[in-house]
This record gives sequence, structure tokens and C-alpha cells, in this order.
Amino acid sequence: MAAQKAALILFAHQSQGSFNAAARDVAIQELTEQGFKVTVSDLYAMNFRASATRDDVIGGLENPEHFQYGEETMNAWKEGRLSDDITAEQRKVEEAELVIFQFPLYWFSVPAILKGWMDRVLTQGFAFSLQKMYNNGIFKNKKAMLSFTTGATETMFRPDGINGDINVALWPLQNGTLHFCGFQVLAPQIFWSPAHCPANVRAMMLDGWRARLKALLKEEPLTFASSELFDLSFQGGFLLRPEVREQREGQPFGLTTGHHLGKPLPPDNQTKAPPKG
Repeated sequence: MAAQKAALILFAHQSQGSFNAAARDVAIQELTEQGFKVTVSDLYAMNFRASATRDDVIGGLENPEHFQYGEETMNAWKEGRLSDDITAEQRKVEEAELVIFQFPLYWFSVPAILKGWMDRVLTQGFAFSLQKMYNNGIFKNKKAMLSFTTGATETMFRPDGINGDINVALWPLQNGTLHFCGFQVLAPQIFWSPAHCPANVRAMMLDGWRARLKALLKEEPLTFASSELFDLSFQGGFLLRPEVREQREGQPFGLTTGHHLGKPLPPDNQTKAPPKG
């Protein structure tokens, strides 16, 4: 008998009466109906600690004179000496084939409590290494996505809107965190300004989310530049290979939102999966 599919929802909102909570509940219901075992980490309800500190390491330090969080937690992970709250979350990630981050956009990023989850749970060794990152990453067989609300309208986040291109805002989270750890990153689910929408529009937003969830795992992930395009050595500076840069010279757009190569950004690179074929 095949193992039950598992999904993890990281929920970062203070109120159970929020639109984010409603979006979370839609995902729980729909994924459960699809046969998933759905686990929710309600970070505020858990009083999850955001700060990455010495308390995350049980026992002695490798270098007590100069505490280096990344090194110490990597060693602690190898030796089973991470704090219990981190270990519990890592087990949830290991089990899940789909991870959904559900949150309100704060200052073009995630709330501090969710950033703290990323800082503390995605430990070096557990989530990444210099040998296992990006498309060769540890979580390359898992899918992850951002599902979030904005205070601003969609037009404010256009390339010609006052907030600038939402694709640029999403690049650090989707490439620098999720894809860096190897996740196949699904296009984000963006709920534009629900607090300023009438009830019927909010209901339509949730209906759209429910419909998308029905075929979510069949979606193509977002595209990122393959690690093979780069010189993966300190001598080579981890730079794009010269022959690849040469091949891109005649292209109208850069490779990705981040690897723009001085060209226009590929449209919707961080918000829409490429068409098949």
C-alpha cells in the first residue's frame, strides 16, 4: 500500500478570523479531499520563536568564543542536538511533498515569525549545502509555494505601478530561499488586497484558490537558471559560464528576474509557470 501523501502549511497570521485563515482552511479541506495528510504549523498559536540564538543548540559549542549560528546549528543537526521546536518542524518538512506558506505580505516580505522559521528550521546540512543547492538541492523532490495577501492592489505591484514589479519582490523568497533548498517552486497564489474588497469578491478569490488546488500538483513549476550554467567553483566565482553568456547575447530578455544580464526582465518570471511545449 502506497504511503499517504503529506502536505505542510506554514500559517503566519495572528487571527483565526482573517482572510489568510480562510485561505488556509480552503487548502486543508481541498487537499484532505485529495487524500493528503495535512499538517498545519500555526506559528503564532505555537508562539514559535523567531530569533536564531544560542538556545537553538543543545549542549556545548564548537567555538564558544565566537558564536557562528550557521556553523553551530549545522554541527548540532549532524549530532542531533538542535532544540526540540526546530527538530519537530524539520520532521514535518521531511514528511511533506508539498509545503504551502500562507501569510500576509509585510514590507515586501514575510512576517518576522515566518522569517524566523526559515532562519531556524532550514539548517545547513538539513536543507542545503554547497554541494546540494538550487536544482541539485536537498528538497528537489518536494514542491513549495507562497500563498499570501497584499494590502496593495495588483496595479500597484505592476512594473509601472508605484510599488514596482511584484516579480522583483518575490525573487529573494522564491529563488533565494525555496529554490536554493531545491524545492520545485509553484507559482504564487496572490490574493490582492482582500481587506479592501467586498465580500463577494473575497468569496470569488477563495473559490479560485479551491479550483487551483484541485490540479495543483500537476502544475509546471517556475523556471530558474540551472546550476549547470555556472562555474561552480570558488576559482570561477560561481559566475555564468562565458559560453552561456555569449549564447544569451541575442536574446531579448535576461535569463531570470535575478539573472537579467542587463536586459529587460523576462515577464512574469516569478508569478507564472512557462507554457508547456
